[in-house]
Amino acid sequence: MNHRQNDVSLGNAHGSIDTTRKRSWWRQLFVFFGPAYLVSVGYMDPGNWATDLAGGSRFGYSLLWVLLMSNLIAILLQNLAARLGIVRGRDLAQANREVYPAYINIPLYVLAEIAIAACDLAEVLGMAIGLQLLTGLPLIYGVCITVLDTFLLLFLQRLGMRRMEAFVIGLIAVVGLSFLVEILLARPALGDIASGLIPVLHGKEALYIAIGIIGATVMPHNLYLHSALVQTRKIGPGPAHIRKALKINFLDSAVALNLAFLVNAAILILAATVFFKTGKTNVASIKEAYLLLPALGSQWAPKLFAIALIMSGQSSTLTGTLAGQIVMEGYLQLRINPWVRRLLTRLLAIVPAVIVILLFGEAQVDNLLVLSQVILSVQLGFAVIPLIQFVSNKAAMGEFAIRPVIKVLAWICAALLVWLNTKLVVEEVAPFMAAPGHLGWKAVITVASLAAIALLLYISLHPWIPRKGRLATLQLHPLPDPLQDWTPPAFRYIAVALDFSGHDEKLLAYAAGQGGKDARYLLIHVVESASARMLGKESDDYETRKDQERLDRYAALLLEKGLQSATALGFRHRSREIARIVREQSADMLVIGSHGHTGLKDFIFGETVNAVRHELKVPVLVVSL
Repeated sequence: MNHRQNDVSLGNAHGSIDTTRKRSWWRQLFVFFGPAYLVSVGYMDPGNWATDLAGGSRFGYSLLWVLLMSNLIAILLQNLAARLGIVRGRDLAQANREVYPAYINIPLYVLAEIAIAACDLAEVLGMAIGLQLLTGLPLIYGVCITVLDTFLLLFLQRLGMRRMEAFVIGLIAVVGLSFLVEILLARPALGDIASGLIPVLHGKEALYIAIGIIGATVMPHNLYLHSALVQTRKIGPGPAHIRKALKINFLDSAVALNLAFLVNAAILILAATVFFKTGKTNVASIKEAYLLLPALGSQWAPKLFAIALIMSGQSSTLTGTLAGQIVMEGYLQLRINPWVRRLLTRLLAIVPAVIVILLFGEAQVDNLLVLSQVILSVQLGFAVIPLIQFVSNKAAMGEFAIRPVIKVLAWICAALLVWLNTKLVVEEVAPFMAAPGHLGWKAVITVASLAAIALLLYISLHPWIPRKGRLATLQLHPLPDPLQDWTPPAFRYIAVALDFSGHDEKLLAYAAGQGGKDARYLLIHVVESASARMLGKESDDYETRKDQERLDRYAALLLEKGLQSATALGFRHRSREIARIVREQSADMLVIGSHGHTGLKDFIFGETVNAVRHELKVPVLVVSL
């Protein structure tokens, strides 16, 4: 666990995809495309399936317009998130940290983490249900198996952002093709589908499901995610390049989110054609839908449905974990090992799912799925309102602040979402509050509700709250201060991490180039023999003695060249030991070689350079070997 040294979003992938090279228009478009597709999977995750199936089976095609409206809102808000990342170079979590005081950012961070855990809960349940439908595996085993995708995410991250994007797009393609086949089998009437785009609500129950569709569609973690993912693209300096990036990202969002809309619409249309049209208007769960799909006359219909559900859950859980990393690093400036972060997120989802299945049986899983969507709904206002304020701020955004008409539309969408989601939560909680007993839980719900309202009011009114010494937001391109006290650093004690290979001479030469004859040099090597791993400093095996002799030989050679040096052996874990020795010896700089491993080799041999770099506060010179 390390405090971040460089304040950028997704540090390892930040600016890793170069868009500045000259390419044809189509190739340039392809280089920019990607972030919105990772975001779009959150709009067709298993949490959306329940509301789409309920809407289609109970009200036919009449709620298609609600899906369309939700999609338009999503396109608007995701473009605002992308604008923040491109123009300010900040993700939403970082922007919140810069503007709000700590006592506001802490609850905002906690709420964001709860939203991500709730989202992951929906993915876990969706994947487990899909595995059960496809293979007959008991649900509790399917829930436990989902922990294994921790390693899939780690592997994809090591392959790079473009390969991760390609993998997720492949999963989306499987989902889309599955439902395309389902629709072709169902053969819905085009006239009936067109009638569903006319705004109409048939009673209070239709309104309730419409609220659920909107609440399940626009998710708060996607706003954090999109504002960070666009920063993986390195764009040229100046307004012209920013304008170009904004235009292409708008096109990227429009295409990706409209594809998500088509998937959601396909689920609703399928439910309307297969269930509503045949009088089965009480289909309320994913399992029921699966069992009734053979009515289409093909054994492939239910199998494709289950495969799409698994792919949907898998793609959504990958992006949900990225959002968790962005939120933690943005709010807390804290980075933990990716596998630890992934495992914690997944366990927060698996534990409640396992408890509910063990105590109440599989019949309650659908209720747990609905609860996850309600929790997501509560968080939405706390992400949307700050986002609109940030991209409206001319002092921070300059000429790229949103126009008045966009601002009005954004605030209308925010007000609509907050009202609808509040209504959804109130209607879910009201029966419990009206029932006798449970005074303790009722008190907790009341206090939490009042605190949430106060927090929402604060962030809504924050731009107009006077505060002594308050800074607005960071300027877009502030003028640099004069370099009055600018003095090049002088390194007096330089540590060099040696691996006793043919590259040692190169590392020592780079170190000498930094400090010259006025500096002292600390020669470090980590012993990794079996004895050293077990006994640590107490080890006195042959390899340990020979490694010390070699360090002493290097020190003598440096002395012949007029360079003073000291030596230090480390034991067991390479990266931790290098960092520990540098800190204990108070070295001014570390020179270390990059081993050049990628992909599977990085996973096997470890990422020493990155691990050491994040442990230290002194400059680290990485020499490519």
